[in-house]
Amino acid sequence: MYQDYKLYLQDELFHIEEAGLSKKERIIVSPQGALIKVIGGKEVINFCANNYLGLSNDSRLIEAAKNALDTRGFGMSSVRFICGTQDLHKKLEASIAKFFGTEDTILYAACFDANGGVFEPLLSEKDAIISDALNHASIIDGVRLCKAQRYRYANADMKDLENQLIAAQAQRFRLIVTDGVFSMDGNVAPLDKIYELAEKYHAMVMVDESHSAGVVGKTGRGVTERFNLRGKIEILTGTLGKAFGGAIGGFTTGKKEIIDLLRQRSRPYLFSNSIPPMVAAAGIRMFEIMNETNDLQDKLHKNTAYFVERMIAAGFDIKPTESAICAVMLYDARLSQEMATRLLDEGIYVTGFYYPVVPKGQARIRVQISAAHETAHLDKCITAFTKVARELAIIK
Repeated sequence: MYQDYKLYLQDELFHIEEAGLSKKERIIVSPQGALIKVIGGKEVINFCANNYLGLSNDSRLIEAAKNALDTRGFGMSSVRFICGTQDLHKKLEASIAKFFGTEDTILYAACFDANGGVFEPLLSEKDAIISDALNHASIIDGVRLCKAQRYRYANADMKDLENQLIAAQAQRFRLIVTDGVFSMDGNVAPLDKIYELAEKYHAMVMVDESHSAGVVGKTGRGVTERFNLRGKIEILTGTLGKAFGGAIGGFTTGKKEIIDLLRQRSRPYLFSNSIPPMVAAAGIRMFEIMNETNDLQDKLHKNTAYFVERMIAAGFDIKPTESAICAVMLYDARLSQEMATRLLDEGIYVTGFYYPVVPKGQARIRVQISAAHETAHLDKCITAFTKVARELAIIK
């Protein structure tokens, strides 16, 4: 059988390559940071990591992780309810709840697991999920695992959301689900208007804060802070793998009863190992840092405004953004790969995004700004983009 299947796979891979959609992995041989070394030893400026606050190689987090290795060991070898819960896990959950102004938190191995494990335990075929069309793949997959009725509304389109809410009045409970920041475009969900519609049509709200936590809002507490809705949203999910240190680990935080039920029935929680103690310890330290100072968020916001303003002035087609994501629109998949390759030659590490990560004809380079970047890094990136774009006749 496999010989026939092998031919099928080879044909699929050939067509992916021919269409210019093959994804190549480039090897880094240094810690994550504003400056990284790729295989061969070349140093480049990194503009495609989710390292929004520059904490991925922060000495304070490394020290906390090392201390946990000495005092709590390397791994748990167990799920939470058997013998996989340490005091560090409970302290991290409390830190997350305090940060977001919620009642309780449950940890997962990743936010993909958090989103995969949130819907099925809470909703049945009697209920409805109303999901933004550009929600992350993990939300889409989580919804597929649930028997609730599915409704979809156009990205951040409140008229369409209202229409779907009207249609969903036939169901018992309704849950509106949205990314806080849409990872490919960088736009922020209009949570104030979503909340108003939820109140009007008797619905609950869930927000994935993965790309917004640590970034959006004056103190980086996400879209609920941005729209003055802290503590009012029923469910938030997020990750420790982006702004919050860049390691692993996801979470769901929100109303106590929701978290209690997830501890009893959420399959990724019940059947996956606990996150390592060193990750939990570094996460605790990270939230302590964020409670002590707002310097990193302030620098990130300043860097992002500086970069976007100058890229638009240079003639680039930039998606409107309120986050640290700057989508440089190129539309053609091959062009996005060619530009990324040439930018690497200029010392700028970025990645082209194209179908199926974004819709066909919407290829782009997603530039991600970090508090670790200095103005000189930003200027070099803008100069390189301008040079390569002129060579490729993208701008004049």
